[in-house]
Amino acid sequence: MTMKRLLGYSDEISVQPGQTLRFMVSSPYSGEYGAQLVRLRCGDDQPGGPGFKETAIPSALDGRYRARVQPIRAGSYAEIPDAAPFALQSFTLQTLVWPTTPHKGTQALLGTWDEARSAGYALVITEDGSLALLVGGGAGRHELIQTGVPLLERHWYLAAASVEAASGTARVLQIPLFEYAVGSRPAEASAALSFPVAAGGCLRMAACHSGEVPAALFNGRLEAPRIARRPLERHEIERLRSPSIPAALVGDVVGCWDFSREIPTTQVVDLSSHHRHGELVNLPTRAVCGQLWDGSEHRWTHKPEHYGAIHFHEDDLYDCGWGADFAWRVPEGLPSGVYAAKLSQDGDEEYVPFYVRPRRGTANAKLALLIPTASYYAYANWHTQSEWDFLELVFNNFLVLDRTTLYLNEHPELGTSMYDHHTDGSGVCFSSRLRPIPNMRPKEWLWQFNADTHVVDWLDEKGFAYDVITDDDLHAEGVALLEPYSCVMTCTHPEYYSKPMMDALQAYKASGGRLIYMGGNGFYWKIDYHPTLQGVIEMRRAEDGMRGWIAEPGEYYHAFTGELGGLWRRNGMPPQAIAGTGFTAQGFDVSSCFERTPESFDPRASFIFEGVASDERIGDFGLLGGGAAGWEIDRADRSLGTPPHALVVATARDFSNGYHWVKEEFTHTHSAVNGDTCPWIRCDMVFFETPKGGAVFSTSSIAWAGSLSHNEYQNNVSRITENVVRRFLDPKPF
Repeated sequence: MTMKRLLGYSDEISVQPGQTLRFMVSSPYSGEYGAQLVRLRCGDDQPGGPGFKETAIPSALDGRYRARVQPIRAGSYAEIPDAAPFALQSFTLQTLVWPTTPHKGTQALLGTWDEARSAGYALVITEDGSLALLVGGGAGRHELIQTGVPLLERHWYLAAASVEAASGTARVLQIPLFEYAVGSRPAEASAALSFPVAAGGCLRMAACHSGEVPAALFNGRLEAPRIARRPLERHEIERLRSPSIPAALVGDVVGCWDFSREIPTTQVVDLSSHHRHGELVNLPTRAVCGQLWDGSEHRWTHKPEHYGAIHFHEDDLYDCGWGADFAWRVPEGLPSGVYAAKLSQDGDEEYVPFYVRPRRGTANAKLALLIPTASYYAYANWHTQSEWDFLELVFNNFLVLDRTTLYLNEHPELGTSMYDHHTDGSGVCFSSRLRPIPNMRPKEWLWQFNADTHVVDWLDEKGFAYDVITDDDLHAEGVALLEPYSCVMTCTHPEYYSKPMMDALQAYKASGGRLIYMGGNGFYWKIDYHPTLQGVIEMRRAEDGMRGWIAEPGEYYHAFTGELGGLWRRNGMPPQAIAGTGFTAQGFDVSSCFERTPESFDPRASFIFEGVASDERIGDFGLLGGGAAGWEIDRADRSLGTPPHALVVATARDFSNGYHWVKEEFTHTHSAVNGDTCPWIRCDMVFFETPKGGAVFSTSSIAWAGSLSHNEYQNNVSRITENVVRRFLDPKPF
């Protein structure tokens, strides 16, 4: 078993001078831990690399702090805060339910049940997978009335239960909305209670109370929860399923929630005259098909009544909600860059990275390094290496599980990535930074955050002045963030982009800005940031693409904005329209190298290859697969938006059969889809001019940055990159 003593995160990831940053820390051990501000230059501590490089920065952050355990309470549910209206002796509670793990154990659907006090009531799914009513009289007294007929997984049911206080009669009703000839039939049960129902906690949906911890978390979808102040007859229960409250029942209904309202928010709306609205905890999935969805509409904004369900998961996690252990105000004059709070305790260490940017509307340099924080969130705490049963086929190699992968596998409470499935098999479409993210750290696998420190290291080695800005900043500020800079450089894998971010890059290019695309598989998936909640993104893996899961039919549109998710290519802006190249293949065994093309000798591109011989193999070395062209690679394609005047100045073609052509581009499964057989598996280095004197240069490879430090930074990959940066910073128009 792996052990990690310290975990931490911050309330912001991009900060500017004068802003206060708060750090949340948890340790299972007593005593104290140390904190120190460091500037990170290179996180690569592997043999043969440039070496791990950090610089301690004396600051008010430095010090010793009392260690404490801060729990993570994963699992989503809805809560109605006012408990008094639901402290009922006689009642009916009902909901539509679509269970996804009916046999995993007790799961609460709707009610006030308080496990610690044996008080209240709830509709639950029992250990045997059937519907039941759980009621308590306090002092350890409780009754479970269950139908005994297991619910079918991923099928809709009307679930209802009632209690009549005068007679003490309790009844539970389980009605399938679709009946098979065998194995699906209505079921009911009744019993006489020996005690009155005691008042429980506040009303919850998809969980119940157990002290301070939510318990009996539910996996699946709920729709149309209702509560009445008296026992209803079966025909009344069925009528109450309707979107509006029947006139004859208006006086009896104490809560009638419509999940098709306010889908982009965390509010659940009560349609009754009491307006007992509630809040969602830990971001369950909205804009999912309810029991009315019939395929006639795929966009929830057009027919929201077909999207009246919410999908709850026991492993949903938005915000850990930890208390701040210490805070630090970013001082004036601190250079823009990659920083971290370095935490240490008894030989264990934790880094909490963040970025210091210039004040909004200002710039301290002519070059900006754009950090792909949205892509970091997408990969945050991914379980792919331990859960994808086909990953060795993707990697074309035996799988090695590192310490962080094992730790994440042992601690699912830290949440999942957008590459994972929830425990009920549904895809994870939200990801948040408000939690510890152990794989977004230095000294980790060279992917995303840690691989990007190779770019930072190279910029510092070459003495370039630069500012650091992030995806979060770009989404919030648009092209205004980029306008002060002569040149913007990406990192190795800017895969996840929102529409404001794409629009900002296009506007920047059109106004004469220069863009250096230093990666591969960029600008691929469309994401949205939540309109009000900080630090969370949404992505639906719709239609096609190289993906970890497949969105359900009818659920391709984002809950946050109502816009179509999926590939940017399917949304009218292929990556080639941004950078001149777009994702064409991936492989993770051996990288290749580039060879110059005849177009590289065009006078327009002469500056790129100054100091590079005409017959040199470019990047036949590197830390990622031994070459500069690899891992995920892009190609030019004029039919997809590569400008007609773009120059393909170098190409890599020699790839193994471990490289596979992107699936969105072929129409039928066949054998010619790997590096041995497919002509579309190539990596194109591209240059082209943009209006008003701007230009774009694309390396089109994730592995490119891993070659920069070879031979003490004296190599043709480094030379080409330096040539381009210097020319792009030169104000002379292209």
